[in-house]
Amino acid sequence: MNTSVLLISCPDQPGIVAAVATWVAGVGGNIVHAEQHTDRHDQVFFQRVEFTHADTVTIETLRAGFAALAANWNMEFSLNALPWRPRTAILCSRHLHCVADLLSRTTYGDLGLDVAAVVSNHEDAQKLATSFGHPFFHVPVTDAPGGRAEQEAMLATVLDSLDVDLVILARYMLVLPPAIVTAWSGRMINIHHSFLPAFVGANPYRQAHDRGVKVIGATAHYVSEILDEGPIIAQDVERVSHRDDVADLTRIGRDLETTVLARAVRAHVEHRVLTWNNRTVVFG
Repeated sequence: MNTSVLLISCPDQPGIVAAVATWVAGVGGNIVHAEQHTDRHDQVFFQRVEFTHADTVTIETLRAGFAALAANWNMEFSLNALPWRPRTAILCSRHLHCVADLLSRTTYGDLGLDVAAVVSNHEDAQKLATSFGHPFFHVPVTDAPGGRAEQEAMLATVLDSLDVDLVILARYMLVLPPAIVTAWSGRMINIHHSFLPAFVGANPYRQAHDRGVKVIGATAHYVSEILDEGPIIAQDVERVSHRDDVADLTRIGRDLETTVLARAVRAHVEHRVLTWNNRTVVFG
């Protein structure tokens, strides 16, 4: 038996659950997990259905078969096989705690990624990538006129050549141009070292310290053209006090960043995230 997962969003109306369950049964499937949510404000229905089926039925056949039902109910849907090991590029700069955590989790089976390469605008991550057996691409910003534009063009070329399904910004500290963001819409996850929407942009721990906050956080989100405003996938917080200086906040925050990013990536890989109006529904 194979396992597939169906993600659905559509206008809310009676009969959707029954129609989906009937379709699954009709293709010889058996539902092993189902979860749904209705946004009462917008009257939108969301559902995730995980089901097993005969391995003789291809995912392409299932998609084609469900398309007719989706049209009848005005559904947007995705239907994918599980488990999924997306071919992934991990981008970072000089802070390596997030990329190190992702590589470790992937190597020891905690996170199902097929890491194609680690890519960075600095050389700091080369030794780390090599130690885990992954290719490393150095894409620096030079001081020459137009150096930033050249770096962005080189980065776009590298990502295209890697033929990846997912891009993870594991503390990649450069703002990406709209052309790259648009090309990877819904397939690029960033970790921001703040509980968004508070303290966007650079130096959030300094901002948090200067504001005297009593909790700090981390936010993983899909990247959008507006800086740090993409759909949020996962967040977490930790209590701090007046005794914590910027270095303390940074150390505490790094622990949050690694766990929040891994949580968001896992939700994406397991097809548990639906986006709607710059928000997400993240099924358990």
